[in-house]
Parts: sequence; C-alpha cells; structure tokens
Amino acid sequence: MEERKMYQVATLQSLALGYTRAVTTVGEVLKNGNTGLGTFEDVNGEMIVLEGHCYRALQDGAIVEPEPETGVPFCAVSRLTGERVFDVPAMPDMTALRTELTRRIEEHFGLNSMHVVRIDGFFKKVDARSEAPLRSHHVTLKTMLDKNQRAFLFENIKGTLVGVYFPDYMDGINMPGWHLHFLSEDRTKGGHVFEMELTEGTVQLDKISRIEIQLPTEAAFDTYSLKQASDDEIKKVEKG
Repeated sequence: MEERKMYQVATLQSLALGYTRAVTTVGEVLKNGNTGLGTFEDVNGEMIVLEGHCYRALQDGAIVEPEPETGVPFCAVSRLTGERVFDVPAMPDMTALRTELTRRIEEHFGLNSMHVVRIDGFFKKVDARSEAPLRSHHVTLKTMLDKNQRAFLFENIKGTLVGVYFPDYMDGINMPGWHLHFLSEDRTKGGHVFEMELTEGTVQLDKISRIEIQLPTEAAFDTYSLKQASDDEIKKVEKG
C-alpha cells in the first residue's frame, strides 16, 4: 500500500492562541496535497482544498480562489486517492455522520491513524460559518471569531464535505475526531461546518500513515506557550 502523508502547517494550539501569521503560502500547500482544510493569514476566511484547488470562504459564505502567494498560518492537507469508496444513506445531523465515518475506519483498524475524507452529496441543509480577518498578536482565535465570525445556512444544495480525522492522542496538534468544511458543487458557497443534514452521499476515504508539520520559523512563534491552549475554547470554536 502506498504510504500517504498528512501535510500540516503549524498546530491547532498555535492557531487557537492567536498565531495567525503566514507560515507558508497557498502555492506551497497545493504542492503537498489536493484535499484538506485550514485558514488564511489573519484568519481571513475558511480554506477548502479540493481537486488540487484552494478556495477561500469569505465572511458571507461566498467563494473565491486566493492567489498562490497568499499566506497560510494553519492547514492540514493530503493527496486523496479514493482508497475506499462507499455510499452512505441519509444522515440527519453531524453526530450521525461522524459516528458512521468513525465506524467505517474502526472496522479497518484505523482509529489510531489519520484520515482524509471527501463526501459528495445532496444536503437538505448546511449550517456553516466563516470570518473576516483580524490582524492581531496573542489574541485568541475564539476572541477573533467572537468579533468577526458570521454564520449562514445553505439549503437544498449539492456539494462536497472535505475533512480530516485525527486520533485522540494527537490532541493539540489538531482537533481529535472529524473536522469538516463545505464547498458547493458550483464552487460559489462554502465554509466551516457546524451542522448539516445529508440526503445521500458518496464517500472517498484514505488512511494516512505519516505526518509532516511545517512550524513557523520566526521568533514570535516561541513567545506562545502552546500547552496553555484551552481545550474548552478549541471545542467551542470547532462546534460553534
């Protein structure tokens, strides 16, 4: 089996504590993966990487493609190959979907591995968010989102959920469990997903056995005490 890697920029802890400076660029991210998610410098919108393209969800949920030199403080991407492909029935909410995805990886002994996933389908609703940028230093992600986050609802829409799974023991490096972003089929709408209802969908799922983390090189990064990142705040940011 081909060894696949997860390419990650910085850590979720550093993002949560407010390190939102550019660590690398969109162009470099796309050299390392064709599927994944993240954000942009100063938390300027939500990132969705799909089919080798990088998309930015703006504060109102509209989609643009950023320039290759756009800065990236945090992301996780991989090269999705469709190692496993299967259909899923109607899923009434995110809890049901996460449970089904976890069951699928558990039956292949994958709970201690990373995964990248793509789910194409028709959605009765997608409850999502994105945000406007806030240039700051040592201001927590939760504080930024409290100021600049906007939620929106997409209904009766075709599109794709893009996501990553990290096991519990990697807590802090990334969010344990499933983290999902949405992109509409016509590439005009998207964002970080809080909740959704799926009518039917097709899943592509790859197990990842290696991780490469690109840490910031500037001295400012070492002024952050990453272990102080609050688990409760991270969960609130993730779940809304």
